[in-house]
Amino acid sequence: MEMLNWIQELFASYGYSVLFFGLLLEFVALPFPGETTMAFAGFLSYTGRLDFFVLIAVAFAGTTIGMTVTYFIGLKAGLPFIRRYGKWFLFSESKLEKTQHWFDRYGSILVSIGYFIPGVRHFTGYFSGITALPFRKFALYAYSGALLWVVLFLGIGKVFGPQWMGIFHLIEQNAVWIASGIAGLAALIILYRCRRSISARLLRRKRAMDLDSKVNVKVKEPSK
Repeated sequence: MEMLNWIQELFASYGYSVLFFGLLLEFVALPFPGETTMAFAGFLSYTGRLDFFVLIAVAFAGTTIGMTVTYFIGLKAGLPFIRRYGKWFLFSESKLEKTQHWFDRYGSILVSIGYFIPGVRHFTGYFSGITALPFRKFALYAYSGALLWVVLFLGIGKVFGPQWMGIFHLIEQNAVWIASGIAGLAALIILYRCRRSISARLLRRKRAMDLDSKVNVKVKEPSK
């Protein structure tokens, strides 16, 4: 309750900027209760005090800017810098090892699902830069994951209103599985909608392979 009172006072004093700067700083690995703040902000939009779509835009901007900053820090500074100065950003050795373990397990897809893993999402941007993940690939995973993350937690407060706290704790405990399910469903929808172009591409590739095999057979035939 003390945290909620503090968040409420911040919104009363600074409005939407609380969400923008809070999430930006959270992804630089400074302590800020991002998910709780978003759910409460969604509740404020339920009561009519804040606009839901403005909240999405502000939260998405703060999250993606914070992630992008950490990506370039990791890219330019590298792992030795993070190991040496990470303690100033609350980047402990245990958190470093945890993030490295998750990266080894899931690779670049962790940039998307990492938002839903406590103690990991703050450092996936750094690791993306450290491993020199191409920026386009990083942006695709990071920005799509950010949109899903902010809509989910802002939506808790917006949809469930006064009951948001109970739903928040339930979703927080199962956030990774929920996000994976939504991402999988989205991938199936995209594949279904693009099935014709995918089939045409596969057919062209098969014809090209058949043509190559015929050419190779002719080349190998002995001259008469």
